[in-house]
Amino acid sequence: MKNLIKDAAILLIITLFSGLILGFVFQITKEPIALAEEKAAREAYSEVFPCALSFEPEENAQTQNLAQDALWVEGGFDGVSIDHVLRALDKDGTLLGYVLTVTSHEGYGGDITFTMGIANDGTLNGISILDISETAGLGMKAEEVLKPQFAEKNVPVFTYTKTGAVSEDQIDAISGATITTKALTTAVNGGLTYFQTQLGGGDNEAK
Repeated sequence: MKNLIKDAAILLIITLFSGLILGFVFQITKEPIALAEEKAAREAYSEVFPCALSFEPEENAQTQNLAQDALWVEGGFDGVSIDHVLRALDKDGTLLGYVLTVTSHEGYGGDITFTMGIANDGTLNGISILDISETAGLGMKAEEVLKPQFAEKNVPVFTYTKTGAVSEDQIDAISGATITTKALTTAVNGGLTYFQTQLGGGDNEAK
């Protein structure tokens, strides 16, 4: 019994000590990690909207409970969330369009988060992938294979094909990674739909 109590006490001390070390490390690294994430986000905003000089939160953006919206679900976007909406502004504060941070929850390896810049006329400037954990050599090719295909396109919706894109609205799928292709394409379409239905679509030039 004495040995059991002794062993339990030693285990408790080790556990408490480990917890204190982890807590200390977390406090030290929390701020640098947050700063690095903020820097990456700012770079992503500029990448998808290079002509904008500043970005401000869209105060009236409705991003909550989209999964409960019938039209959102009917469009096949129940696995997509809109995380942030920013107004892209020029040096005079004129609205150029929007930057959306979008997450697909249907990637093969988990969530795929990216930003997308949409000009007032509905042109998708491009996307910038922030977080992806797909299969190496397959889904991880999204950066080099899928990302360029979304740049400078003005279409209401994208489709993907396995036989080679032949029109502006078609995305050539990654060979062997259809799930990743579908997840990213659906999420981009979700962002475009959000822009069209929640942010005024192509009518923003009058603002």
